[in-house]
Amino acid sequence: MQIYSENQRRLAKIIAEDATRSNWTDWKWHVRNSIKSIEGVERLLGIRFTEKERAALKNTTEKFPMAITPYYLSLIDPKDYRNDPVFMQAFPSTDELRIESHDMSDPLHEDEDSPVPGLTHRYPDRVLLHVSNTCAMYCRHCTRKRKVGDRDSIPSRDDLRQGIEYIRNTPQVRDVLLSGGDPFLLSDDMLDWLLTEIGGIEHVEVVRIGTRTPVVLPYRITDDLVEMLKKHHPLWINTHFNHPAEITASSKQALAKLANAGIPLGNQSVLLAGVNDCPRLIKVLNHKLVRNRVRPYYLYQCDLSEGLTHFRTPIGKGIEILESLRGHTSGFSIPTYVVDAPGGGGKIPLMPNYIISWTANKVVLRNYEGVITTYHEPAHYEPTYCDRECKSCNLQLREADAEEKAIGIESLLADWDDTQSLTPEENERIGRRTDAA
Repeated sequence: MQIYSENQRRLAKIIAEDATRSNWTDWKWHVRNSIKSIEGVERLLGIRFTEKERAALKNTTEKFPMAITPYYLSLIDPKDYRNDPVFMQAFPSTDELRIESHDMSDPLHEDEDSPVPGLTHRYPDRVLLHVSNTCAMYCRHCTRKRKVGDRDSIPSRDDLRQGIEYIRNTPQVRDVLLSGGDPFLLSDDMLDWLLTEIGGIEHVEVVRIGTRTPVVLPYRITDDLVEMLKKHHPLWINTHFNHPAEITASSKQALAKLANAGIPLGNQSVLLAGVNDCPRLIKVLNHKLVRNRVRPYYLYQCDLSEGLTHFRTPIGKGIEILESLRGHTSGFSIPTYVVDAPGGGGKIPLMPNYIISWTANKVVLRNYEGVITTYHEPAHYEPTYCDRECKSCNLQLREADAEEKAIGIESLLADWDDTQSLTPEENERIGRRTDAA
Protein backbone atom coordinates (compact mmCIF):
# COMPACT_ATOMS: atom_id res chain seq x y z
CA MET A 1 0.00 0.00 0.00
CA GLN A 2 1.40 3.37 -0.99
CA ILE A 3 1.38 6.52 1.11
CA TYR A 4 -1.64 8.67 0.15
CA SER A 5 -3.37 5.99 -1.86
CA GLU A 6 -6.40 6.59 -4.06
CA ASN A 7 -8.70 5.59 -1.21
CA GLN A 8 -6.93 8.00 1.13
CA ARG A 9 -7.25 10.81 -1.42
CA ARG A 10 -10.98 10.11 -1.62
CA LEU A 11 -11.38 10.24 2.16
CA ALA A 12 -9.31 13.41 2.44
CA LYS A 13 -11.50 15.17 -0.16
CA ILE A 14 -14.66 14.20 1.71
CA ILE A 15 -13.21 15.60 4.93
CA ALA A 16 -11.92 18.79 3.29
CA GLU A 17 -12.38 19.59 -0.39
CA ASP A 18 -9.02 21.39 -0.57
CA ALA A 19 -7.10 18.59 1.18
CA THR A 20 -3.69 17.75 -0.27
CA ARG A 21 -1.02 15.12 0.28
CA SER A 22 0.74 17.48 2.68
CA ASN A 23 -2.48 17.64 4.74
CA TRP A 24 -2.70 13.86 4.80
CA THR A 25 0.87 13.48 6.08
CA ASP A 26 0.40 16.19 8.72
CA TRP A 27 -0.37 14.43 12.01
CA LYS A 28 -2.09 17.49 13.47
CA TRP A 29 -4.53 17.50 10.52
CA HIS A 30 -5.56 13.96 11.46
CA VAL A 31 -6.07 14.92 15.10
CA ARG A 32 -8.17 17.93 14.11
CA ASN A 33 -10.26 15.80 11.76
CA SER A 34 -10.66 12.81 14.04
CA ILE A 35 -13.97 11.02 13.38
CA LYS A 36 -16.08 10.99 16.53
CA SER A 37 -19.60 10.22 15.32
CA ILE A 38 -21.43 7.23 13.88
CA GLU A 39 -22.67 9.43 11.02
CA GLY A 40 -19.10 10.48 10.23
CA VAL A 41 -18.02 6.87 9.81
CA GLU A 42 -21.06 6.15 7.63
CA ARG A 43 -20.31 9.14 5.41
CA LEU A 44 -16.62 8.34 4.94
CA LEU A 45 -16.95 4.58 4.46
CA GLY A 46 -20.16 4.75 2.44
CA ILE A 47 -21.98 2.35 4.78
CA ARG A 48 -25.35 2.63 6.53
CA PHE A 49 -26.63 1.33 9.85
CA THR A 50 -30.30 0.89 10.62
CA GLU A 51 -31.93 3.40 12.93
CA LYS A 52 -32.04 0.73 15.64
CA GLU A 53 -28.33 -0.02 15.22
CA ARG A 54 -27.44 3.66 15.22
CA ALA A 55 -29.38 4.29 18.43
CA ALA A 56 -27.73 1.31 20.16
CA LEU A 57 -24.26 2.39 19.01
CA LYS A 58 -24.82 5.89 20.34
CA ASN A 59 -25.61 4.38 23.73
CA THR A 60 -22.17 2.78 23.61
CA THR A 61 -20.34 5.98 22.64
CA GLU A 62 -22.02 7.85 25.47
CA LYS A 63 -20.22 5.57 27.91
CA PHE A 64 -17.11 4.82 25.84
CA PRO A 65 -16.42 7.64 23.34
CA MET A 66 -15.15 7.04 19.80
CA ALA A 67 -12.29 8.75 17.99
CA ILE A 68 -10.65 7.41 14.81
CA THR A 69 -7.94 9.09 12.77
CA PRO A 70 -8.68 9.44 9.04
CA TYR A 71 -5.52 7.42 8.39
CA TYR A 72 -6.62 4.44 10.48
CA LEU A 73 -10.14 4.62 9.03
CA SER A 74 -8.61 4.42 5.53
CA LEU A 75 -7.37 0.89 6.32
CA ILE A 76 -10.92 -0.47 6.73
CA ASP A 77 -12.44 -2.54 3.92
CA PRO A 78 -15.99 -1.14 3.60
CA LYS A 79 -17.10 -4.22 1.65
CA ASP A 80 -16.57 -6.44 4.71
CA TYR A 81 -16.36 -3.88 7.49
CA ARG A 82 -18.11 -5.98 10.15
CA ASN A 83 -15.28 -8.54 10.00
CA ASP A 84 -12.51 -6.02 9.35
CA PRO A 85 -9.84 -6.14 12.11
CA VAL A 86 -9.23 -2.39 11.95
CA PHE A 87 -12.96 -1.63 12.15
CA MET A 88 -13.38 -3.92 15.16
CA GLN A 89 -10.56 -2.19 17.05
CA ALA A 90 -11.74 1.33 16.21
CA PHE A 91 -15.53 1.26 15.95
CA PRO A 92 -17.83 0.81 18.95
CA SER A 93 -19.82 -2.34 19.55
CA THR A 94 -23.00 -2.72 21.57
CA ASP A 95 -21.23 -5.66 23.26
CA GLU A 96 -19.15 -3.09 25.16
CA LEU A 97 -22.16 -2.37 27.34
CA ARG A 98 -22.26 -5.99 28.50
CA ILE A 99 -20.53 -5.70 31.84
CA GLU A 100 -19.86 -9.02 33.57
CA SER A 101 -19.70 -9.49 37.34
CA HIS A 102 -15.91 -9.94 37.25
CA ASP A 103 -15.26 -6.85 35.09
CA MET A 104 -13.59 -3.86 36.76
CA SER A 105 -12.93 -0.25 35.83
CA ASP A 106 -9.33 -0.57 37.06
CA PRO A 107 -8.53 -4.29 37.01
CA LEU A 108 -4.77 -3.76 37.35
CA HIS A 109 -5.17 -1.49 40.41
CA GLU A 110 -3.03 1.19 38.78
CA ASP A 111 -4.79 3.89 40.79
CA GLU A 112 -4.34 2.02 44.08
CA ASP A 113 -0.62 1.49 43.39
CA SER A 114 -0.21 5.23 42.86
CA PRO A 115 1.89 6.93 45.57
CA VAL A 116 1.49 10.31 43.84
CA PRO A 117 -1.01 11.40 41.18
CA GLY A 118 -0.21 10.13 37.71
CA LEU A 119 2.39 7.54 38.73
CA THR A 120 2.06 3.80 39.30
CA HIS A 121 4.77 1.99 41.28
CA ARG A 122 4.14 -1.76 41.12
CA TYR A 123 7.52 -3.42 40.57
CA PRO A 124 10.48 -2.61 42.85
CA ASP A 125 12.79 -1.01 40.27
CA ARG A 126 10.43 0.63 37.77
CA VAL A 127 7.49 2.96 37.58
CA LEU A 128 4.85 3.95 35.06
CA LEU A 129 4.27 7.68 34.57
CA HIS A 130 0.93 8.69 33.02
CA VAL A 131 1.86 11.72 30.95
CA SER A 132 -1.31 12.10 28.87
CA ASN A 133 -4.95 11.02 28.83
CA THR A 134 -5.17 11.85 25.12
CA CYS A 135 -4.87 9.32 22.30
CA ALA A 136 -4.88 9.66 18.54
CA MET A 137 -7.51 6.92 18.50
CA TYR A 138 -9.61 5.34 21.24
CA CYS A 139 -8.95 1.62 20.95
CA ARG A 140 -12.09 -0.35 21.77
CA HIS A 141 -10.00 -2.88 23.72
CA CYS A 142 -8.23 -0.29 25.90
CA THR A 143 -7.57 -1.43 29.45
CA ARG A 144 -7.76 2.20 30.64
CA LYS A 145 -11.22 3.01 29.35
CA ARG A 146 -11.84 4.72 32.68
CA LYS A 147 -9.29 7.37 31.67
CA VAL A 148 -8.67 7.46 27.95
CA GLY A 149 -11.37 9.20 25.96
CA ASP A 150 -13.63 9.87 28.90
CA ARG A 151 -11.75 13.00 29.85
CA ASP A 152 -9.04 14.11 27.47
CA SER A 153 -6.31 16.06 29.19
CA ILE A 154 -2.62 16.81 29.05
CA PRO A 155 -1.07 17.16 32.53
CA SER A 156 0.76 20.42 33.11
CA ARG A 157 4.44 20.54 33.96
CA ASP A 158 3.50 21.21 37.57
CA ASP A 159 1.32 18.07 37.54
CA LEU A 160 4.14 15.97 36.12
CA ARG A 161 6.67 17.34 38.59
CA GLN A 162 4.99 15.37 41.37
CA GLY A 163 5.83 12.13 39.58
CA ILE A 164 9.30 13.33 38.65
CA GLU A 165 10.05 14.26 42.27
CA TYR A 166 8.84 10.84 43.44
CA ILE A 167 11.26 9.21 40.99
CA ARG A 168 14.06 11.53 42.12
CA ASN A 169 13.44 10.61 45.76
CA THR A 170 13.14 6.85 45.15
CA PRO A 171 16.65 5.61 44.30
CA GLN A 172 15.62 2.01 43.58
CA VAL A 173 13.78 3.21 40.44
CA ARG A 174 16.05 2.54 37.49
CA ASP A 175 13.44 2.24 34.70
CA VAL A 176 10.69 4.75 33.87
CA LEU A 177 7.88 3.96 31.42
CA LEU A 178 6.02 6.92 29.92
CA SER A 179 2.45 5.94 29.14
CA GLY A 180 -1.01 7.39 28.89
CA GLY A 181 -3.04 7.94 26.78
CA ASP A 182 -0.25 8.32 24.30
CA PRO A 183 2.94 10.22 25.16
CA PHE A 184 3.45 11.09 21.49
CA LEU A 185 0.33 13.25 21.61
CA LEU A 186 2.45 15.66 23.65
CA SER A 187 4.31 18.39 21.79
CA ASP A 188 7.99 17.88 20.92
CA ASP A 189 8.92 20.60 23.43
CA MET A 190 6.92 18.99 26.22
CA LEU A 191 8.44 15.58 25.53
CA ASP A 192 11.93 17.10 25.36
CA TRP A 193 11.43 18.78 28.75
CA LEU A 194 10.05 15.58 30.28
CA LEU A 195 12.86 13.37 28.97
CA THR A 196 15.45 15.92 30.09
CA GLU A 197 14.03 16.04 33.62
CA ILE A 198 13.88 12.26 33.98
CA GLY A 199 17.18 11.67 32.22
CA GLY A 200 18.87 14.03 34.66
CA ILE A 201 18.05 11.74 37.61
CA GLU A 202 21.23 9.81 38.31
CA HIS A 203 19.70 6.47 39.25
CA VAL A 204 17.38 6.31 36.20
CA GLU A 205 19.13 4.04 33.72
CA VAL A 206 16.55 3.75 30.94
CA VAL A 207 13.35 5.45 29.81
CA ARG A 208 10.66 3.63 27.83
CA ILE A 209 7.79 5.11 25.85
CA GLY A 210 4.60 3.25 25.01
CA THR A 211 2.88 4.61 21.90
CA ARG A 212 0.39 3.45 19.29
CA THR A 213 1.07 6.32 16.90
CA PRO A 214 3.10 4.18 14.44
CA VAL A 215 -0.10 2.11 14.06
CA VAL A 216 -2.89 4.69 14.06
CA LEU A 217 -1.05 7.97 13.31
CA PRO A 218 2.34 7.18 11.73
CA TYR A 219 2.82 10.75 10.51
CA ARG A 220 3.43 11.78 14.13
CA ILE A 221 6.89 10.25 13.74
CA THR A 222 8.39 13.36 12.18
CA ASP A 223 12.04 14.11 11.49
CA ASP A 224 11.94 16.79 14.20
CA LEU A 225 10.53 14.34 16.76
CA VAL A 226 13.18 11.75 15.94
CA GLU A 227 16.02 14.29 16.15
CA MET A 228 14.80 15.31 19.59
CA LEU A 229 14.48 11.71 20.79
CA LYS A 230 18.06 10.95 19.70
CA LYS A 231 19.30 13.32 22.41
CA HIS A 232 17.86 11.14 25.16
CA HIS A 233 19.45 7.70 24.79
CA PRO A 234 19.13 5.09 26.25
CA LEU A 235 15.53 5.25 25.09
CA TRP A 236 13.26 2.31 24.23
CA ILE A 237 9.93 2.43 22.43
CA ASN A 238 7.14 -0.15 22.50
CA THR A 239 4.28 0.07 20.06
CA HIS A 240 1.06 -1.89 19.58
CA PHE A 241 0.36 -3.68 16.29
CA ASN A 242 -2.34 -6.34 16.55
CA HIS A 243 -2.87 -7.40 12.94
CA PRO A 244 -0.77 -7.62 9.75
CA ALA A 245 -3.22 -5.24 8.02
CA GLU A 246 -1.89 -2.45 10.24
CA ILE A 247 1.60 -2.69 8.78
CA THR A 248 1.46 -0.28 5.83
CA ALA A 249 3.86 1.86 3.82
CA SER A 250 3.23 4.73 6.25
CA SER A 251 3.78 2.64 9.37
CA LYS A 252 6.93 1.09 7.89
CA GLN A 253 8.31 4.56 7.23
CA ALA A 254 7.60 5.62 10.83
CA LEU A 255 9.27 2.50 12.24
CA ALA A 256 12.30 2.97 9.99
CA LYS A 257 12.81 6.53 11.24
CA LEU A 258 12.79 5.36 14.85
CA ALA A 259 15.02 2.35 14.22
CA ASN A 260 17.48 4.43 12.18
CA ALA A 261 17.74 6.76 15.17
CA GLY A 262 19.13 3.86 17.19
CA ILE A 263 16.00 3.36 19.28
CA PRO A 264 15.24 -0.30 20.10
CA LEU A 265 11.64 -1.10 19.16
CA GLY A 266 9.28 -3.64 20.71
CA ASN A 267 5.68 -4.56 20.08
CA GLN A 268 2.92 -5.41 22.54
CA SER A 269 -0.04 -7.17 20.95
CA VAL A 270 -3.32 -7.95 22.68
CA LEU A 271 -5.04 -11.25 21.91
CA LEU A 272 -8.48 -10.25 20.64
CA ALA A 273 -11.32 -12.59 19.73
CA GLY A 274 -12.34 -12.19 16.11
CA VAL A 275 -9.37 -9.93 15.36
CA ASN A 276 -6.16 -11.92 15.74
CA ASP A 277 -6.94 -15.16 17.62
CA CYS A 278 -5.24 -17.28 14.97
CA PRO A 279 -1.80 -18.93 15.21
CA ARG A 280 -1.01 -18.35 11.54
CA LEU A 281 -2.05 -14.69 11.73
CA ILE A 282 0.14 -13.98 14.76
CA LYS A 283 3.10 -15.63 13.05
CA VAL A 284 2.62 -13.48 9.94
CA LEU A 285 2.32 -10.37 12.13
CA ASN A 286 5.50 -11.17 14.02
CA HIS A 287 7.43 -11.90 10.84
CA LYS A 288 6.37 -8.54 9.41
CA LEU A 289 7.39 -6.83 12.63
CA VAL A 290 10.90 -8.27 12.71
CA ARG A 291 11.37 -7.37 9.05
CA ASN A 292 10.78 -3.80 10.18
CA ARG A 293 13.20 -4.14 13.12
CA VAL A 294 10.51 -4.47 15.77
CA ARG A 295 10.89 -7.24 18.36
CA PRO A 296 7.64 -8.97 19.39
CA TYR A 297 7.73 -8.31 23.13
CA TYR A 298 4.40 -9.25 24.74
CA LEU A 299 1.23 -11.00 23.69
CA TYR A 300 -1.31 -9.89 26.28
CA GLN A 301 -4.32 -11.81 27.44
CA CYS A 302 -7.17 -9.29 27.25
CA ASP A 303 -7.74 -7.63 30.63
CA LEU A 304 -10.85 -7.76 32.81
CA SER A 305 -11.70 -4.12 32.11
CA GLU A 306 -15.31 -3.08 31.69
CA GLY A 307 -16.50 -3.37 28.12
CA LEU A 308 -13.94 -5.94 26.94
CA THR A 309 -15.78 -9.22 27.54
CA HIS A 310 -16.49 -9.78 23.84
CA PHE A 311 -12.78 -9.44 23.03
CA ARG A 312 -11.51 -12.00 25.54
CA THR A 313 -10.39 -15.48 24.50
CA PRO A 314 -9.71 -18.48 26.74
CA ILE A 315 -6.10 -18.64 27.92
CA GLY A 316 -5.93 -21.93 26.03
CA LYS A 317 -6.04 -19.99 22.75
CA GLY A 318 -2.92 -18.08 23.75
CA ILE A 319 -1.14 -21.30 24.68
CA GLU A 320 -2.12 -22.75 21.29
CA ILE A 321 -0.58 -19.73 19.57
CA LEU A 322 2.64 -20.06 21.57
CA GLU A 323 2.76 -23.75 20.71
CA SER A 324 2.56 -22.84 17.02
CA LEU A 325 5.48 -20.41 17.30
CA ARG A 326 8.14 -22.17 19.37
CA GLY A 327 10.28 -24.24 17.01
CA HIS A 328 8.41 -22.94 13.97
CA THR A 329 10.03 -19.51 13.81
CA SER A 330 13.02 -17.58 15.14
CA GLY A 331 13.20 -17.26 18.90
CA PHE A 332 13.23 -13.46 18.72
CA SER A 333 9.95 -13.61 16.76
CA ILE A 334 8.15 -15.16 19.74
CA PRO A 335 6.58 -12.79 22.29
CA THR A 336 6.07 -13.61 25.94
CA TYR A 337 2.41 -14.47 26.52
CA VAL A 338 1.24 -12.80 29.73
CA VAL A 339 -1.76 -12.26 31.93
CA ASP A 340 -1.61 -8.89 33.67
CA ALA A 341 -2.96 -10.15 36.97
CA PRO A 342 -6.13 -8.56 38.34
CA GLY A 343 -5.58 -6.67 41.57
CA GLY A 344 -2.16 -5.34 40.57
CA GLY A 345 -0.34 -8.67 40.63
CA GLY A 346 1.71 -7.74 37.57
CA LYS A 347 2.48 -9.69 34.43
CA ILE A 348 2.43 -13.45 34.78
CA PRO A 349 4.09 -15.29 31.85
CA LEU A 350 2.35 -18.38 30.46
CA MET A 351 3.68 -20.99 28.07
CA PRO A 352 3.16 -24.61 27.05
CA ASN A 353 4.57 -27.23 29.41
CA TYR A 354 7.90 -28.54 28.17
CA ILE A 355 9.03 -30.36 31.35
CA ILE A 356 7.36 -33.78 31.51
CA SER A 357 9.00 -35.02 34.70
CA TRP A 358 12.26 -34.94 36.66
CA THR A 359 14.29 -36.65 39.36
CA ALA A 360 17.39 -35.58 41.29
CA ASN A 361 19.55 -36.59 38.33
CA LYS A 362 17.45 -36.20 35.19
CA VAL A 363 14.91 -33.88 33.62
CA VAL A 364 12.55 -35.33 30.99
CA LEU A 365 11.67 -32.74 28.36
CA ARG A 366 9.68 -32.63 25.15
CA ASN A 367 10.27 -30.37 22.16
CA TYR A 368 7.88 -28.66 19.74
CA GLU A 369 7.73 -31.82 17.56
CA GLY A 370 6.70 -34.04 20.46
CA VAL A 371 10.17 -35.60 20.71
CA ILE A 372 10.82 -36.65 24.33
CA THR A 373 14.38 -36.38 25.58
CA THR A 374 16.40 -36.58 28.79
CA TYR A 375 18.69 -33.91 30.16
CA HIS A 376 21.20 -35.19 32.74
CA GLU A 377 21.76 -32.94 35.71
CA PRO A 378 25.40 -32.34 36.74
CA ALA A 379 26.66 -34.92 39.21
CA HIS A 380 29.03 -32.61 41.11
CA TYR A 381 27.46 -29.16 41.06
CA GLU A 382 28.49 -27.03 44.01
CA PRO A 383 26.21 -24.02 44.30
CA THR A 384 27.68 -20.68 45.24
CA TYR A 385 26.33 -19.72 48.66
CA CYS A 386 25.01 -16.16 48.56
CA ASP A 387 25.31 -14.00 51.66
CA ARG A 388 24.85 -10.76 49.73
CA GLU A 389 28.52 -9.83 50.20
CA CYS A 390 29.13 -9.30 46.51
CA LYS A 391 32.57 -7.72 46.89
CA SER A 392 34.02 -10.90 48.41
CA CYS A 393 32.16 -13.35 46.14
CA ASN A 394 34.15 -15.55 43.75
CA LEU A 395 31.74 -14.61 40.94
CA GLN A 396 33.29 -11.12 40.99
CA LEU A 397 30.25 -8.89 40.82
CA ARG A 398 31.77 -5.57 41.83
CA GLU A 399 28.56 -3.56 41.89
CA ALA A 400 26.27 -3.09 44.86
CA ASP A 401 23.03 -2.40 43.05
CA ALA A 402 20.97 -5.38 44.20
CA GLU A 403 17.64 -4.98 45.98
CA GLU A 404 17.91 -4.74 49.75
CA LYS A 405 15.35 -7.44 50.41
CA ALA A 406 13.81 -10.39 48.62
CA ILE A 407 10.13 -10.37 47.71
CA GLY A 408 7.72 -13.27 47.27
CA ILE A 409 9.04 -16.59 45.97
CA GLU A 410 12.56 -15.17 45.74
CA SER A 411 12.64 -14.91 49.54
CA LEU A 412 12.03 -18.68 49.83
CA LEU A 413 14.88 -19.46 47.45
CA ALA A 414 17.48 -16.93 48.60
CA ASP A 415 20.33 -18.16 50.82
CA TRP A 416 20.54 -14.78 52.49
CA ASP A 417 16.86 -14.58 53.47
CA ASP A 418 15.48 -16.57 56.40
CA THR A 419 11.84 -16.64 55.20
CA GLN A 420 10.49 -20.17 55.57
CA SER A 421 6.96 -19.80 54.20
CA LEU A 422 4.49 -17.35 52.71
CA THR A 423 1.08 -17.45 54.39
CA PRO A 424 -2.09 -15.65 53.26
CA GLU A 425 -3.32 -13.04 55.75
CA GLU A 426 -6.69 -14.74 56.25
CA ASN A 427 -5.38 -18.28 56.60
CA GLU A 428 -7.91 -20.17 58.78
CA ARG A 429 -5.31 -22.34 60.50
CA ILE A 430 -3.29 -19.30 61.62
CA GLY A 431 -6.55 -17.64 62.63
CA ARG A 432 -7.36 -20.55 64.96
CA ARG A 433 -3.99 -20.12 66.67
CA THR A 434 -4.73 -16.45 67.26
CA ASP A 435 -8.18 -17.20 68.63
CA ALA A 436 -6.78 -19.82 70.99
CA ALA A 437 -4.20 -17.41 72.33
